Parts: sequence; C-alpha cells; structure tokens
Amino acid sequence: MINNALSLISKFAASCSGGGFLGFSTWYKYLPGKTDSNGLCSPQLNSISDIWLIVAAIIEILSEAILVLAFFYLIYGSIVYLTSQGNPESVGRAKRIIQNGLIGMVIAFSAALIVNFIATSIK
Repeated sequence: MINNALSLISKFAASCSGGGFLGFSTWYKYLPGKTDSNGLCSPQLNSISDIWLIVAAIIEILSEAILVLAFFYLIYGSIVYLTSQGNPESVGRAKRIIQNGLIGMVIAFSAALIVNFIATSIK
C-alpha cells in the first residue's frame, strides 16, 4: 500500500511543474517530464496519444484566458453601473453586462475544471 502511494507520488512529481506566462498553465502540463542534472525539466512524448494531453492543456489555457476576459467584462459592467446615474436604460444595460460576465466566468471555470479532470484521468 505504501509502495503504491510512493510510486504514484513520484509519478506526478516527475512531471514538469512550472508556472506559465502570467500564471496560465503550460502546454506541457499533463506530459511526464525528465529532469536533467541541472534541475531543468523537459517534457517527454511517449506515444502519439500524448498529443491529446497537449490539446487538453491548450484548451485549458484558452478557458483560463476566457475566464480573465469575463472578469474584465464584469468590471466593465460595474463601471457602467456606477456611472449610470440612475438612468433606467443604463442601469438595465449594466445589469445585463454584469450578468453576462458572471455567466461567462461560470462557463469558463467549468470548462477548465472539466478539461483538468479529463486530462488527469487520461494521464
């Protein structure tokens, strides 16, 4: 039991884990990695089916970028709401912008979670 747990931990520890650009995931997130004597990790492609892991990582990067854009859209809606000065049309427009931003955030976050779950189960 303990040996199985240690082999599982070492399997995931061998993967290249490093931060991507601005905190986004990296394209090689789900690939196994090999560390050289300098401590640098390089991703390893073991079979053609590893391409699906790269595709999953790219989809996750895109969903993270959409999540950030939805967050800024939410902020934009908040600014529109604050500057509406009680005008019913502007308030209604701002509420729709905020609602759409929240829906976009939920969809993007759910997509990232689903891709992460599927990719780790394939891995």
